[in-house]
Amino acid sequence: MGLLPPFPVCDIKGEILFKNVNLREIPEKEFMKIRGKRISMIFQEPMSALNPLQTIGKQIGEAFYIHSGLEIKKTVKKVEQLLSMVGISDSEAKYSSYPHQLSGGQRQRVMIAMAIAENPDILIADEPTTALDVTIQSEILALLADLKKRLSMSMIFISHDLPLVRKIADNVLVMKHGRGVEYGSVDRVFNNPEHEYTRELLDSENIEPFEDISQDEIMLKADNIKVWFPIKKGFFKRTAGYVKAVDNVNFYLKKGETLGVVGESGSGKTTLGLALLRLINSHGKIEFNNERIDNLKPGVLKKKRSLVQVVFQDPFGSLNPRMTVGDIIGEGLIVHKKEMDLNKRQETVSRVLEDVGLETDSMKHYPHEFSGGQRQRIAIARALVLKPQLILLDEPTSSLDRSVQFQIIELLKELQKKYGLSYIFISHDLKLVRKIASRTMVMKNGCVVEEGRTEEIFKNPEKEYTQKLMKASFL
Repeated sequence: MGLLPPFPVCDIKGEILFKNVNLREIPEKEFMKIRGKRISMIFQEPMSALNPLQTIGKQIGEAFYIHSGLEIKKTVKKVEQLLSMVGISDSEAKYSSYPHQLSGGQRQRVMIAMAIAENPDILIADEPTTALDVTIQSEILALLADLKKRLSMSMIFISHDLPLVRKIADNVLVMKHGRGVEYGSVDRVFNNPEHEYTRELLDSENIEPFEDISQDEIMLKADNIKVWFPIKKGFFKRTAGYVKAVDNVNFYLKKGETLGVVGESGSGKTTLGLALLRLINSHGKIEFNNERIDNLKPGVLKKKRSLVQVVFQDPFGSLNPRMTVGDIIGEGLIVHKKEMDLNKRQETVSRVLEDVGLETDSMKHYPHEFSGGQRQRIAIARALVLKPQLILLDEPTSSLDRSVQFQIIELLKELQKKYGLSYIFISHDLKLVRKIASRTMVMKNGCVVEEGRTEEIFKNPEKEYTQKLMKASFL
């Protein structure tokens, strides 16, 4: 795409031949006629790639303005046709919408519309489905396959999701540390991998199921949990209705058990987790170790917080970039173990770093000095340092590649066996949930539509919505 900075920031060598023209030898003015018109790109995170200050219509119309010289006002019909082509209903209304007013799946469709506006010869799709739930992921893949056929375009599909690559690609290039270690047809590479690294990647798909160490004693019980957000309208901002993010949810969790919570984006999974942690207000009864915690005063609740910890989805976003790893992990000890002196605290932090497979020297470093997988280990160490009984895991592996996912899941398995931990595992990766959860709860629009033993739900889903999720996950 010619988007890397020139020498001396980036020393690029070799040839990039497009229709027998070396793109590395043409001037930038000529490259601009190719970039976005002949070769276009869908970026990984649509919310970051789209301009939050411009409407969807203006951003898509910009492609016609740059490459065809059309005034943006004259592109309205073309943009609306594109929006319809990528499966966005009510394209006229969406034309005037801003990125934040669209769902994740709709934003990704807008990115695709921008990329195909000028009928490119090559479409580069960089992790186009990573942040999407399984049903939307399935829709986006079907859309890309349909557009590829309809527009007769080639596609470079960049992904760390191996089953996805196997489903969509004809040939596959396996990369490690900037080098291509293996290249060939999908069938050959997946069935007869030659390079050791390729075999490691494929082996990382074969996660051994968690051992069920649950006891009969119930640790957490939730009755009729509701989280309703008021919709304010009018000059006086009167309540005109409610967004029912969580509505009458009931469930229980045993000691040593892993409960999987699955559903599409917006189904209320994370909101339910935040309500259980008492990080947002909710209605209903929450019992932890046979004691109600939903009505506890802040001071009393603070003493209980060390027993329930959380690992968030984005490890980089949840770690303070200005604090060292030692300070990040030790912060909970300062709050909850005030009697502990500095030496004892450092000793405890050092021990928990070893538990999560990191060097004790990591204490001196900052989050930006670590990889995504290492940062997630730091987040797990921060949760583990207070010796909790329950850890809420909110999409803890969704931003990681498969091999690192495998390592984190293995780590969570070891820690559960070692400390008898209970997990609530929130995820849209149903294949992962099937491996690690003994019971699964399926959510839709804030409600629980199905709940029971994981294998039973996966083999014999009763509800149509659950069947739809399974079909999208196990294509």
